[in-house]
Amino acid sequence: MRFRRRTRWVKSITVAGAALLVAGPFVPAAQAQQQGGKVLRVALVQEIDHLNPFLASFASSTMVGRMTWEFLTLPSAEDNTPAPGLAESWSTSPDKLTWTYKIRDGVKWSDGQPVTAKDAAYTFTRIMTDENAQEANGTYVENFDSVTAPDDHTLVIRTKAPQASMTALDVPIVPEHIWSHQAAMSDPVTDSVPVVGVGDGPFLISEYRPNELVRLKANPDYWRGRAKIDELQFISYKNSEAAVNALKNNEVDFVNRLTSTQFDTLKNAPGIATNQAGGRRYRELMINHGAQLLSRQPIGDGNPVLKDVRVRQAIARALDPQTLVDKVLGGYGQPGGGIVPASFPAYHWDPPASARYAFDPAAANAQLDQAGYPRGNDGIRVGPDGKPIELRLLGRASEDFAQRASDYVVSWLGAVGIRVTKQLVSDNEVDQRTNEGNYDLAFSGWGTSPDPDYILSKQTCAALPTVPGSSSSTAFFCDADFDRLYAAESTEFDPGQRANLVKQAQARYYDQVPSVVLDYDNVLEAYRSDNFASFTKQPANTGQIMEQSGYWGFYGATPAGGGANGSGGLSPGAWIGIAAGVVVVLAIGGTAAGRRRKSADDQE
Repeated sequence: MRFRRRTRWVKSITVAGAALLVAGPFVPAAQAQQQGGKVLRVALVQEIDHLNPFLASFASSTMVGRMTWEFLTLPSAEDNTPAPGLAESWSTSPDKLTWTYKIRDGVKWSDGQPVTAKDAAYTFTRIMTDENAQEANGTYVENFDSVTAPDDHTLVIRTKAPQASMTALDVPIVPEHIWSHQAAMSDPVTDSVPVVGVGDGPFLISEYRPNELVRLKANPDYWRGRAKIDELQFISYKNSEAAVNALKNNEVDFVNRLTSTQFDTLKNAPGIATNQAGGRRYRELMINHGAQLLSRQPIGDGNPVLKDVRVRQAIARALDPQTLVDKVLGGYGQPGGGIVPASFPAYHWDPPASARYAFDPAAANAQLDQAGYPRGNDGIRVGPDGKPIELRLLGRASEDFAQRASDYVVSWLGAVGIRVTKQLVSDNEVDQRTNEGNYDLAFSGWGTSPDPDYILSKQTCAALPTVPGSSSSTAFFCDADFDRLYAAESTEFDPGQRANLVKQAQARYYDQVPSVVLDYDNVLEAYRSDNFASFTKQPANTGQIMEQSGYWGFYGATPAGGGANGSGGLSPGAWIGIAAGVVVVLAIGGTAAGRRRKSADDQE
């Protein structure tokens, strides 16, 4: 089954969300502070696109979902290997085409109904049969032939071809008795608490105010045992600086996505602890080499010279990722290679010295000369049409990296005769223009999972969008050799041979340069150590806490001295921050409110 996406109807949901926002963003603090107990307050500097798990794709949104609904299996906290979740065990047939999962007994939904294999069968079947339910997790079921539940504790999935990622299905299982009544994914009610509040994860959504707050209560019946905290709050801030100030003022307990300067400052702050870890995201410079739809209809307005792979390779040679890591990230990162980050060493590919596009302006100039792009009288190279090669560089005005790295890129490409103009705009405009192919160069990035299948699938021809505006493909890449390698790795069960195929696929991507993987950012986090003694890291001891491939970090939150902040609500300062964020949102509302809000580097 081909994976398709729909985006037009998303507009109606967002508009409805904006209406809710206008109706009641400024809640009196007294009303918010109605709960007591041990509360973990987490600053959120990203927006929530959806709580509906069939649609959610922002890293922030999928993180909330991971707290709410259990998975068949999930990456372990210790080392990211597949661990039991709703499925307590699993087996496969000799031909690897039939997978049988034993569903855990005694698990209940928060409304008291039992969790059964029929819920899992319903979830996967809904994605397979409802085009609009495929937005977030459609790639996982493309190869499914059938999903059945012979009894309450047995789930059987038959695939069309062997699928190596069957223990890494990052799909939250939802209650059939709730979601079978939701006929349309476009209905705003699918983001409401009466629907998304019924879960079986460690926390349950109890309140949702778009651009303000997501409140979750500890699930008293969670099968692994109740969390040590009573409540988990995700509080929205308009930027990381506001979030850091809130942390210093003890208005929140946890912040992430810190800049190097913020992180270094917080290292010595009283009552605050920091955490640095290898990240599971890669940052890239997208190159519009010919955006197109699944039908192969070209879209967008990318400069046609970028269709020439020799130009793209010369651009890669003109960039210096090490300088970006040193000067922009303050050393908290690693220069990029393949699209699987270095934090997943089994599948990470780093180009050998002989193949790496090392920073070499002379080599870049020579390649452009040989490719037939001479310099004009003003030093700017000209294309086959006789026009100067002038490119637009798209980035988020709100992002520190884009602001600082863009100057380097302009300078480096100028040195090889390519004129670049910075276009730093709103998150929303970056999202809209990249998804519609209206860019030449753009800063972007994606989160990856321990199993490489998902991020590789996003680069296949099958992932090309059916309509402009979809984010189904990360860079509009479509290459027969890459597709062949992807198909081979997805059916290979020998770990060593599969890893080799995954690395070959990344090498092919690197050679064709649909984007330049600039770096793998370190995860930079900080928390109130006077409120919380520890969190569970993934992988153990060395990994990140927030935005994990699982729920371990906040599920394992341990209050300091047997108690946390104890307020259970939001401080006046937090509400001031929220109000500021709301004002900004309303100010850029209007046309922006009708669009799906998704910044390129928020995706997962």
